[in-house]
Amino acid sequence: MKEEFLLYTQSDFPIFQNRMYDSIDQARQCTRGDIRLVQDGTTGLVHNAAFEAELMIYDATYQNEQAHSTSFKSHLEEVATIIERNLGIEGLVEVGCGKAFFLELLQSRGCSITGFDPTYEGDNPSVERHYFDETVDVSARGIVLRHVLEHIEDPVGFLDGLRAANGGGLIYIEVPCLDWILNNRVWFDIFYEHVNYFRLQDFSRMFGRVVDIGNIFGGQYLYVVADLASLRSPGYRPADRVGFPADFLPKSIAFAKSKAVWGAASKGVIYSLLRERSRNPVDALIDINPAKCGKFVPATGLRVMSPEEASTTLPVGADICVMNPNYLEEIRGMTGGRFNLIGVDRE
Repeated sequence: MKEEFLLYTQSDFPIFQNRMYDSIDQARQCTRGDIRLVQDGTTGLVHNAAFEAELMIYDATYQNEQAHSTSFKSHLEEVATIIERNLGIEGLVEVGCGKAFFLELLQSRGCSITGFDPTYEGDNPSVERHYFDETVDVSARGIVLRHVLEHIEDPVGFLDGLRAANGGGLIYIEVPCLDWILNNRVWFDIFYEHVNYFRLQDFSRMFGRVVDIGNIFGGQYLYVVADLASLRSPGYRPADRVGFPADFLPKSIAFAKSKAVWGAASKGVIYSLLRERSRNPVDALIDINPAKCGKFVPATGLRVMSPEEASTTLPVGADICVMNPNYLEEIRGMTGGRFNLIGVDRE
């Protein structure tokens, strides 16, 4: 039996934070799973040992597009610049391109790119509705893998499959940063959908040749540009041991004063769920994504308001907890000072 270091546990979490429902009952009856976050004593990688991959079936009810925000669009422009600098603009492939917003951003900047995603719903001829594997006849000069690897049960095996399919080449990988989550006590960023949680040093151990590596989006994400041909199985060293903070889940959640939350994505869903469990529930969720507005989020069954609905429904001066500090100024400008916006770290 392999050695594991237990870091954190939670039970009865929704398996999808970004799946939207048509009614409160459907939302509350969503499929659930447990969190048993461990560090593997062989590889040093952190994952949810209670994860069941067979439950994860993505479809059109899954809504995780963030590009409606001008702040997030600025982030994507920064990412595009990193990719162009390291991978060039010709013969790129994006694996797991989702709704193809980022792919089309690269195209608008003159990049030649093909996307692969079986759940794609649009009509861009550059996107193929299936997985990128050894059966495809596309060979990429560079591969883009944004916010995919954290969803894959066997990340090293998955990357090895991309190497086999493409015969090597450079790859750009972007994932949430575990160190940022731990250092900032962002307990609402641990959820079922993400089976893996990465640190910068993990990728230095996974690849023999790293071309570029760093943190972006205010430190919330990390990125690496590496040579796929140099992929290797990482090994655990005592120096790589994760220091999980004992005060990761604050007691103050039971006393948070806001009754409305801005952000109906993963952060807002988990925050609202644990607020409910602490007997201090949230009354309203607000989100800029029109595909979420009027729908109900998993577990709590809260209905999502649009910013326009919130402006006419909530009283002037209402306290609103903003789930991501990167969006505070954008939301302040959007609401014109009507509400008292509170960063979630200030609650």
